[in-house]
Amino acid sequence: MKTGNKNSVKSSGMLVLTALIWGIAFVAQSEGMNYVGGFTFNACRFLIGGMVLIPCVFLLRRVNREPWENLSGEEKRQQTRTGITGGICCGIFLCVASSLQQFGIAHTTVGKAGFITALYIILVPVFGLFMKKQVGFNVWISVVIAAVGMYLLCIKEGFSVGRGDFLVFLCSIGFSLHILVIDYFSPRADGVVISCVQFFTAGIISALLTLVFEEWSWKGVTAAWLPVLYAGVMSCGVAYTLQVVAQKNIAPTVASLLMSLESVFSVLAGWVLLGQRLTGKEMAGCALVFAGIVLAQLPVENLGKEKRIR
Repeated sequence: MKTGNKNSVKSSGMLVLTALIWGIAFVAQSEGMNYVGGFTFNACRFLIGGMVLIPCVFLLRRVNREPWENLSGEEKRQQTRTGITGGICCGIFLCVASSLQQFGIAHTTVGKAGFITALYIILVPVFGLFMKKQVGFNVWISVVIAAVGMYLLCIKEGFSVGRGDFLVFLCSIGFSLHILVIDYFSPRADGVVISCVQFFTAGIISALLTLVFEEWSWKGVTAAWLPVLYAGVMSCGVAYTLQVVAQKNIAPTVASLLMSLESVFSVLAGWVLLGQRLTGKEMAGCALVFAGIVLAQLPVENLGKEKRIR
């Protein structure tokens, strides 16, 4: 087997592991709400995630030493400033989207939350139209398929939508805008620096919201230590690092497809770990949403792809 093929297979495995970590993270987020408020949980997980990524900034910069060392002093300072600015902007959007997701998960199943959140993969190219980015015909077909899937997944008798499902849908819009902001800043700065700063920004904002809307409880945080650590270390730190390393040896389209498996893993995790089951109608909705997600990622002429940072 050629070295390139070996690297591709290894990278594919790393991205599947990333999707698995993110899928299980929905369970951690759901369980964490049993002990602490949504803002408290996010404050803890993002601050931990930021601390985990600090050594990764220096480690990955050391691995990619040549491009960094070839920059002049002023270029290094400019890239660092851009990374900090971009991280703050991304952190604001991340905080909004994650807060909506966190409170939404408290009122729906983790499986449904996983599939609804994954709609950002379809929404990103659609919102990209406002940035004069071309959208392939497959995306529009995906929107129709996903819309039917969302109807089966979320619409109840009397044509009502559950509160949790609605909040998670708003979160998918938030993550779409978050990715577009990343798309603007990532070519201009180190992606790991942006992610590290965004985690600290989202964590600090969440901590301030905790002081305003929730009552800080060390007892609650201590009781939620396992979900918080998993979401902070594994979901924010480990999974993101795996993504950054793996995407160097694999096409963005394939990477997006593999990472979209997090929606499937969220259903399995909710079933195995929490005993949550979906009805036949909801499963059909999940299948259609996933079909739309996959179709949106198929390579067609003039269809640009954005990388994802979570």
